[in-house]
This record gives sequence, C-alpha cells and structure tokens, in this order.
Amino acid sequence: MITKVIGERLRELRKKRGLTLQEAADRIGVARSTYSGYESNYRQPPLEILYNIAEVLQTSADYLLGLTDNPYPKEPTKNAKELLNDKDLHWDGVPLSDAELKPLRDLLELVVKERLPKVCQDAKENTKGKKESEND
Repeated sequence: MITKVIGERLRELRKKRGLTLQEAADRIGVARSTYSGYESNYRQPPLEILYNIAEVLQTSADYLLGLTDNPYPKEPTKNAKELLNDKDLHWDGVPLSDAELKPLRDLLELVVKERLPKVCQDAKENTKGKKESEND
C-alpha cells in the first residue's frame, strides 16, 4: 500500500515541478530506470534516496509515505527568483504561464541589477566600520 502511495505522489510532484523523468533522476542522483521504478511502484527508494527525492521535489518524506496529505510542509521560499520559477504559480486561482511571468522576472532582474552596486558598497562600508571599531 505504501509503495503505491509513493509512486503516485512522486509522479504527481515531478510533473507539478515541470521535471522529466531524466531530470528528476539526475537531480536525485539515480539512473532514469531506477527513478522510473519508484514511480511505477516496481521499486522502493532507500531512506537516503527518499531524503534526496523530498528535497528535489520540495516536499517531505511524510507526504511521500502517505503520513500526511500536505505536500508543502516546508516553509515557503522568500526568494522571488525561486518563486517566479515555480511551475504552479497562480493569481487568485488563475494559472500563470511562463510567458506571463517573464516580464515580472525581467523587471525584478533590472531592479536588482540597479541596486546591486549599492548593496555591495554598503556591505563593504559595514565591514570596514566593524574592523575600525574592533581596532579602537
């Protein structure tokens, strides 16, 4: 019974993340045929691999094992770049395509590029100020 839950959830999450079988296998560090075996319930992943799978698919082992029905028990990311690359983004239930998100990614990229020199300069000044106060 557990094996069936794992396979179904692996396939569901992999597709939600927009990964092919090969991409998922590569990120987890197993052969494509091995990962395919997990999804088809032919094989069960060992604990180390289950941990890697949960990390790659951004879920928990509890969800994969069927101990919870919450696929997102992890803290949501606060990294806008990472968030905007998520394949399941929506606005009040209206799905957003990659093409629709591209202008947002481009705009934020521009904002960050303009601020980056100032952020780096501020960091250097803070480091310099700390060293000077330590020498006093």
